[in-house]
Amino acid sequence: MLGLYAAFILLIAYGPHILGAKLSPTSTITWGMPIGVGLILSAFVLTAIYVRRANGEFDDLNNAILKEAQQ
Repeated sequence: MLGLYAAFILLIAYGPHILGAKLSPTSTITWGMPIGVGLILSAFVLTAIYVRRANGEFDDLNNAILKEAQQ
């Protein structure tokens, strides 16, 4: 996620003409809007993947460590 945010900030700094370009000649929406929305959606997706993995694999590992420590 850090890489995506860094790439977006670098694109803002060094390529504003890319983000300011219209999607099509008749469109009022620029490329910056879908890229920004995609960045936010990717944060939600990556968070969901982490939560799913944390609630499954990591909890099982944590419980195994706790059982071993109690013995």
